Amino acid sequence: MFKILTVKNFKSGQYISQGYYKSFQPEFINRQLHIDNMEVMQLLSQADRELGRLDMYSKYIPNIDLFISMHVLKEATQSSKIEGTQTNMDEALLDKEDIPMEKRDDWEEVQNYIKAMEWAISELEKLPFSSRLIRETHKVLLQGVRGEKKQPGEFRISQNWIGGATINDAIFIPPVHTSVPELMSDIEKFLHNEELFLPELLKIGLVHYQFETIHPFLDGNGRVGRLLIPLYLVSKGILQKPILYLSDFFEKNRALYYDNLTIVRDKSDLNQWYKFFLVGIIETAKNGIETFDNILQLQKKTEVNLQSLGSRAAKAKKIVDYLYKRPVLNADKIHEIADISMPSSYKLISDLEKMDILKEVTGGQRSRMYVFDNYIKLFR
Repeated sequence: MFKILTVKNFKSGQYISQGYYKSFQPEFINRQLHIDNMEVMQLLSQADRELGRLDMYSKYIPNIDLFISMHVLKEATQSSKIEGTQTNMDEALLDKEDIPMEKRDDWEEVQNYIKAMEWAISELEKLPFSSRLIRETHKVLLQGVRGEKKQPGEFRISQNWIGGATINDAIFIPPVHTSVPELMSDIEKFLHNEELFLPELLKIGLVHYQFETIHPFLDGNGRVGRLLIPLYLVSKGILQKPILYLSDFFEKNRALYYDNLTIVRDKSDLNQWYKFFLVGIIETAKNGIETFDNILQLQKKTEVNLQSLGSRAAKAKKIVDYLYKRPVLNADKIHEIADISMPSSYKLISDLEKMDILKEVTGGQRSRMYVFDNYIKLFR
């Protein structure tokens, strides 16, 4: 039997002296937690409803996978932005050789985030949501980028800290490295404990807090911690596809995000964190629904326009389907996708420009790049 805790008497942990600094040692979370705050329950009910509405798009839009890559791209740029990376969505869409040398490190970190998310989602089909999945995802995230020398795929074996140039002026110091494996094992047990009765959104909300508090890696903790949310929702079948990402909400409310994590550690106030987390899910789901509605309207309008091309409409549709996944291309790419001659490619580009589907962005006569600007705007 588990000791039943209400959120009111939840204990987050304690600060422990390590000589010249104090680290925070979290309590284990694998225990029954009883929610006794009506505001949290009301927000939970609303979050469930909005997630259900968002998930409907996964079931009823036949080509939803076309649009998911743009959701992931937006998440990658926003999540990396929280960590100080400067790449924006427009740059993230470009190929490496089109990125200035001084911006390539940032660009590569965003691309790795996309690879890590796509890899983790595909692995869920054969690997349970687990410490192993988290470590392997972390390995993909840091492969070949600035953090590659910081033990990719391995829990840390030294003390780390958050904020400040040295540990002496750190904002927060996570637990000692020797306790990380046990704390991460506790998270895994908590998520798979069938004797615990706690709504899934509250489970992953608590796990996100606990993961960020443990800070189990030397680098990439924030990005991995944010990835865990859509991964868990997909693993539990709450979402059919990874279409809910909270990084945009966390970035827009960055100070509140850190404040609410700190309030749990310092005051054991889990209710305040839950309210913030659930509001994030509600707002993000609503924004996702609005984006999908706008995509459907744009898709309908675009299909009507393409019909005016007569026999060339089928070739143009191939281009547009590509643009939903990656809304930037050049004449060579059109030549390749549509399997048409270069003169025909330029003619098709001209037609798509007149329809306001393509927009030239380089301004030069050579190496011209074109974007599906009306589509990108829906994600900005």
